[in-house]
Amino acid sequence: MNPPESAHPARWWHALPAGEGPERIQCELCPRDCKLHVGQRGACFVRRNEGGGMILSTWGRSSGFCIDPIEKKPLHHFHPGSSVLSFGTAGCNLACKFCQNWDISRSKDMDRLMDLARPEGIAQAAQAYRAQSVAFTYNDPVIFAEYAIDTAEACHERGIKTVAVTAGYIHAQPAREFFAVMDAANVDLKAFTDGFYARLCGGRLQPVLDTLVHVRHETDCWLEITTLLIPGQNDSPAEIRALSSWVAAELGPDVPLHFSAFHPDWKMRDRSPTPPSTLTRARDIAMDAGLHYVYTGNVHDTEGDTTFCPACHAALIVRDWYVIRQYDLGADGGCPHCGTKIAGHYGRFGKPFGSQRIPLRLTRR
Repeated sequence: MNPPESAHPARWWHALPAGEGPERIQCELCPRDCKLHVGQRGACFVRRNEGGGMILSTWGRSSGFCIDPIEKKPLHHFHPGSSVLSFGTAGCNLACKFCQNWDISRSKDMDRLMDLARPEGIAQAAQAYRAQSVAFTYNDPVIFAEYAIDTAEACHERGIKTVAVTAGYIHAQPAREFFAVMDAANVDLKAFTDGFYARLCGGRLQPVLDTLVHVRHETDCWLEITTLLIPGQNDSPAEIRALSSWVAAELGPDVPLHFSAFHPDWKMRDRSPTPPSTLTRARDIAMDAGLHYVYTGNVHDTEGDTTFCPACHAALIVRDWYVIRQYDLGADGGCPHCGTKIAGHYGRFGKPFGSQRIPLRLTRR
């Protein structure tokens, strides 16, 4: 592959009036609205004012590539059992104190970006390794949206689908362009209070809710949601009930919701891991709120990982972590017992990819 440009032009910014400083600009990508002097980087660290214009410093550069099971994203209703080529860059526009990829998302070391890969090379690699999709993950892809969009377009030319794993902290206009080229997304709804977002993430709740509504109702992008439950922070029955009721009312009962277990990391190593009972309780609350597909993650819980028919309650896709033990759906996603269509994207089910993880290196040639 050819080496990427060292400074790729970025989108979604405007110049500020001369009275605010020479060649000062404002980023329009996310609700942080960073105002930058020449040479200054945004809060995400990868968008920079260079000579009065904005550049993206991670276009064509990645922190690593890996072939994963699609269930790891997690996506349970988007071509179950398929493989996905996953990659990320560095930086993030939130500052979550509990980040479990903090060495990548909080990195300010561009040397960590070892692989050089143009969009066409990524699509070619996915095709060569028979990955059905490419996932923008590990750190939040909205901060490298230009690179993700270019890669998505290259993937679609080869029949490769695209997946975004994101916190959804993005302004409306770039969100429209970003999610228009995504085939599926898992959005982290980190909590259901503004206080949690402000205190532990350095952000706000409402922009994320706006993103969820947009993806669900104004795009063809398949949507699933993940909430990491942190003991004493966002795991109260009242908050889980409010979150689940909002999803049911505003997004609909067919949007899958994943409750995931917290493990101590980054700046919250003093917290205890989430008890499995908390996840089971959250799942029960969400289903009582009317949601059809609710899952538990980061724990061993076969029932909480299984897709049940919402009409006849038959177990249709039985999972053990990332391994599919039983698959009982037609190619059209219909329940063979009662005919109910299971929301999602399905196809002919062959040999599932399983729990394997295959690291890759994409280098110049």
